[in-house]
Amino acid sequence: MAIKTYRPYTPSRRAMTTSAYDEITKSTPEKSLLAPMKKTGGRNNQGKITCRHIGGGNKTRYRIIDFKRRKDNIPATVKAIEYDPNRNANIALICYADGVKAYIIEPQNLPVGSVIVSGEATDIKVGNCCELKNIPDGTFVHNVELQPGKGAQLCRAAGTSAQVLGSEGNYVTVRLASGEVRKILKNCRATIGIVGNEDYNLINLGKAGKTRYKGIRPTVRGSAMNPCDHPHGGGEGKCPVGRDAPRSPWGKRVQGVKTRRLKKNSTRLIVRRRGQK
Repeated sequence: MAIKTYRPYTPSRRAMTTSAYDEITKSTPEKSLLAPMKKTGGRNNQGKITCRHIGGGNKTRYRIIDFKRRKDNIPATVKAIEYDPNRNANIALICYADGVKAYIIEPQNLPVGSVIVSGEATDIKVGNCCELKNIPDGTFVHNVELQPGKGAQLCRAAGTSAQVLGSEGNYVTVRLASGEVRKILKNCRATIGIVGNEDYNLINLGKAGKTRYKGIRPTVRGSAMNPCDHPHGGGEGKCPVGRDAPRSPWGKRVQGVKTRRLKKNSTRLIVRRRGQK
């Protein structure tokens, strides 16, 4: 994916970069695979804000992505590569031999016209989906399931992947993009390859308005508030936090505290936590 720069005819254009969208081959989505998306503005059914910094944004429709890939042993042809406004990865429109169409996350090096297939065991080729027990060690995969049949939950963002390290008993050991090494049931499925649009993290929005297009409202610093509104608020001039550690608006520590539940069942499946050497 190429990054497009602009001539600085306005201050916001000077640093702005966007994707060149070289891989996109179809500009209009498949109507049968669209669903409406309702905006909440971060409010619940009582009208109270339960999630801050949400509101506005361009109107979008959800693209129904096939994260399960359960049409086994039926070849599918890649018809087009499309932009998805709801995620940072591109999506690929595929058509199965029986005429059914579906969207999948587009992996790197999957051109239009490629034939892919899913099943318990398939060829180790980009875009094919199979169970982890049938994937050789060292292979990079994405769209990894955590529970058989639930659908992909891991490595779905642009440029991410996981690497299969080995198998033992009913589990396959996988290294995730965060550096965490964990065990996953061997009959969970994964798709071969690395998610495309890998240069997404190089994009510079350039202006505040682009964030508003995404439906993200501004964040006010706690130190700019009154003490009744935030633990960091109050004081004359620019004041330090004034507490033993930075706090959330509700008084909870936000740095140096582990938030994972100590008795979570999946802890036993984590071989090495992210950030550990």
